[in-house]
Amino acid sequence: MNTRDKTAEAAAQTQPVVKKLIPFGGYHTNKVPGHDPELTEVGPGTPMGEYMRRFWHPVCMSMELTDTPHFLKILGEELVAFRDGSGRIGLLHAHCVHRGASLEYGAIQDKGIMCCYHGMVFDIDGTCLHVPFPKGEEREAEKYACSIKQGAYKAFERNGLVFAYMGPPEEEPPFPEWEGNFTVAEGDELVPYSNFQHCNWLQVQDNAADNFHPTALHSAKNVVNKQYQGTTFDEVGAASMEVAPDMQFIPVHGGRGLACAGARRVNKDKLFVRVQHQVLPNLSLHAYTSEDGSNKKLFSRFHIVRWTVPVDDVNAKMIGWRVMGPGIDTRGIGNKEMVGYETIDFLEGQVAMRRPERFGKYKLEDMPPIPSDHRARANYKECQYAPGDYEAIISQRPIAVHALENPTKFDAGVFLFRKMLRDAVRGSNPAAGPQEFAQWLRDNAAAPNSYCSGNVLEVPEGETVEEEVTRRRHVTRQIVAILTQSESLKGDERAAFVRQKFDELEQSTRK
Repeated sequence: MNTRDKTAEAAAQTQPVVKKLIPFGGYHTNKVPGHDPELTEVGPGTPMGEYMRRFWHPVCMSMELTDTPHFLKILGEELVAFRDGSGRIGLLHAHCVHRGASLEYGAIQDKGIMCCYHGMVFDIDGTCLHVPFPKGEEREAEKYACSIKQGAYKAFERNGLVFAYMGPPEEEPPFPEWEGNFTVAEGDELVPYSNFQHCNWLQVQDNAADNFHPTALHSAKNVVNKQYQGTTFDEVGAASMEVAPDMQFIPVHGGRGLACAGARRVNKDKLFVRVQHQVLPNLSLHAYTSEDGSNKKLFSRFHIVRWTVPVDDVNAKMIGWRVMGPGIDTRGIGNKEMVGYETIDFLEGQVAMRRPERFGKYKLEDMPPIPSDHRARANYKECQYAPGDYEAIISQRPIAVHALENPTKFDAGVFLFRKMLRDAVRGSNPAAGPQEFAQWLRDNAAAPNSYCSGNVLEVPEGETVEEEVTRRRHVTRQIVAILTQSESLKGDERAAFVRQKFDELEQSTRK
């Protein structure tokens, strides 16, 4: 850069910033464009709906399968789930193929389910097992039974959740057992939960890639009039989570996932680097959410395993597992008695119902009615004092309008993950296409490694702001690079390799 260039740059920096503002100009911004149908609409035949149907999704909790059928909507389809007398899981189209009566009023059989209207019995794969024709017309009944088939999807139970595959049977992928056991340490367990969200699935998933929002939304200093309700990390002694993170977003696994790596300075001697792993289309793997940064920690693993499952275009579920136990929860903050249907323990404000109502009126094993609207809640004012993720996410409109957004650099992860979704749906990234994705899972024995990890390193603060920024970004990128280097390793061997490399990285910052 020559002298003239330097002079021009200095002059530009001293120029006043021109505000793009028309005072009281709401009239000029009152027209709301349409939403982004390619990424938000999930019904049969839609681009995103067809893509998502090629993956396994949790559809409900096991506790929702009782002695009566369970009606539910997933991906815009009306379905009925049940566990028959032999213990098998059925997931059928709700409306009987004969005359359309809903099987939610059917009777669960030892094998299958019987429609209440005319007594036809359907197996879990949709086969018609019985047609009640008059005596002497059994042959005709058999012919009729063979001519119809109730819509059905394959489903199974795992650790309190019911998973289903709703795509073409011939394209069924393996169920992804991340690292074989979701990195659950001996003595820890996967505890299921399901939290209903009154909005489109994508803005719920966006929130998982938005690692900057805790700085405001989950910060105790922003609670109004000291109306604390358990919505902030400070309230669980994890103030380091409220520090604005220096984020690096790195596509991994051939663009099938995104490593969201954030560095937070705990104190002058320790750096907290948390790596969340977003996986197409709707899985997020979260590192420890209650980290206080007080002790050195290398390669801590999954704390929350979460799918964002579309119910329809304007409703969704956050459904998955909290990993509970001393292996992951080193501070003993987790509360298993607050994890389940319409509740989770890690922060308040994850669902429409707040804890005083959820546990004042109901027990953990109950399935309370879900409020229909966030403004109609009795606790609306309390939620205004201390909003949580639920309030911030669903208040973006039933379907967030991307055309009205004005992103900052901190939103990079959200927009990168959307681009990855779009590339997958359009076929721009063949590696993320359903068939290639399924083959990648098979090549990894359906147990690929994850980048999810929580790390507290003894990295001294830089002597200048510039040195500190350079150091923390270097450490963050190197952590992701080391995780990539470990891809060919599994289990304890991988963990030992990663921790050794992290130790070496830590030592290199002290030279």
